[in-house]
Amino acid sequence: MILSAEGLKNKEAWEAAGYSLPRYDRKAMIAATRENPFWIHFGAGNIFRAFQANVVQNLLNDGVLDRGLTVAEGFDYEIVEKMNRPHDDYSILVTLKADGSVEKTVVGSIAESCILDSENDSEYTRLKQIFRADSLQMATFTITEKGYSLVNGKGELLAAVEADFAAGPEKPASYMGKVAALLYTRYQSGEKPIAMVSMDNCSHNGDKLYAAIHTFAEKWTEAGLAEKGFLAYVENREKVTFPWTMIDKITPRPDASVEEILKKDGIEGLDPVITSKNTYVAPFVNAEECEYLVIEDAFPNGRPQLEKGGLMFTDRETVDKVEKMKVCTCLNPLHTALAVFGCLLGYEKISEEMKDSELKKLVEVIGYQEGLPVVVNPGILDPKEFIDTVLNVRIPNPFMPDTPQRIATDTSQKLAIRFGETIKAYQASSELNTEDLKLIPLVFAGWLRYLMGVNDEGAEFTLSPDPLLDTVRPYVAGIQLGTDIHAEEILKPVLEMKEIFGVDLYETGMAEKVCGYFRELTAGPGAVRETLKRYTK
Repeated sequence: MILSAEGLKNKEAWEAAGYSLPRYDRKAMIAATRENPFWIHFGAGNIFRAFQANVVQNLLNDGVLDRGLTVAEGFDYEIVEKMNRPHDDYSILVTLKADGSVEKTVVGSIAESCILDSENDSEYTRLKQIFRADSLQMATFTITEKGYSLVNGKGELLAAVEADFAAGPEKPASYMGKVAALLYTRYQSGEKPIAMVSMDNCSHNGDKLYAAIHTFAEKWTEAGLAEKGFLAYVENREKVTFPWTMIDKITPRPDASVEEILKKDGIEGLDPVITSKNTYVAPFVNAEECEYLVIEDAFPNGRPQLEKGGLMFTDRETVDKVEKMKVCTCLNPLHTALAVFGCLLGYEKISEEMKDSELKKLVEVIGYQEGLPVVVNPGILDPKEFIDTVLNVRIPNPFMPDTPQRIATDTSQKLAIRFGETIKAYQASSELNTEDLKLIPLVFAGWLRYLMGVNDEGAEFTLSPDPLLDTVRPYVAGIQLGTDIHAEEILKPVLEMKEIFGVDLYETGMAEKVCGYFRELTAGPGAVRETLKRYTK
């Protein structure tokens, strides 16, 4: 059994091994898509293959669509060269269910894979043809938040971007420069409408894409390198839109245990490829069963009925509410709480923490009792049901290899959003009081205890990377477990840092509680467990 058009002719063998196969005429789909492309996606990575490509596959199976996807890779061309094309753009989706079972699907909805390389004439010419097509309704992106940035970590303009500003849209080198140039091609072919849709997991993602494309349009038109009308085209929402979206689906790196399952089924050629850019890709992708994609419904050239595939279309305000629901209350804060205490208690998998009665109670109280009262219900998703799924299906999923150590990365950058917004909502409420928050301050104290780099048994462990480690760690680094400390004196400068907590914890009246918890957590070996028991009864 080989994953290719030829290998899949042996349908009986694949189906006997438990694989769901495409139920449409793939040759006809490919021909129709190439002639009249409607959706091009930039970023040929795991989230796209596990989510968007599978949604389109389901709609093709159901007869809702007769055309599939075009995918373009602009960061690591070897993904297309060494993975997509050798497998005729097929991939295997292994859905990892919380009950320990797996579902295996051969996804064939990608009709064409392209390389976003302006130096490769045939590849770039084809992309220009796609962008000239009247039928093209949307270009979507999963290229990570960093992919939209025109500057480096120091705020300096990237060299390729600076060169593209000066050279114009003919042969740009930067990612966003190439996308802007393709949009300019669409403008030149008659100012044709299109939706440019970021589907990356970052706040107000459409604005990030717009800012990048708008900057190129501005620079090129100012310098006379593009027609003046191009800037007006980018700014005209009747022609070009940059919708906000909220995406949520865990697609871990292809796992060796999943590879073994497929090998036992008799599938050959599953060896992963590590590209020269150090991208790890395999012919299969593994993912959790839960998925959410909420999209601002702003498509000036129309769109297919993707809601029939489970995607949710709404207005911008609702997208924002859904994102805040997830990031500020219903998922991300719970992950952070488990990460901090998981590191202290020696856990190596987040899923295992949900078998720990104290940790389970900790996140249940933070989610249901402390966070939920201030969540604005977006209407399109029920916040309580979302938390139910997070705590009962998603986090306990034994297949999800996420670690507390990974999620603890950059915690200083996360606390303000994941907990600070809830505290602010309590302050603004006439019915709620910050004094009622018991376990959110315990997470703050737990993070400060974590910064000591000593676990609950008193053994040292390696802290996860965080840009503020050098700033905050010195305050707690000299503390020894079991010694009498003046927590207020030691922690006051940290607890006043609004850039960390989103609020000054003294102004909210929570500092004393955090200090009290910190004293309890540092009382000696085993104190973390005892403190959790005390406050999660």
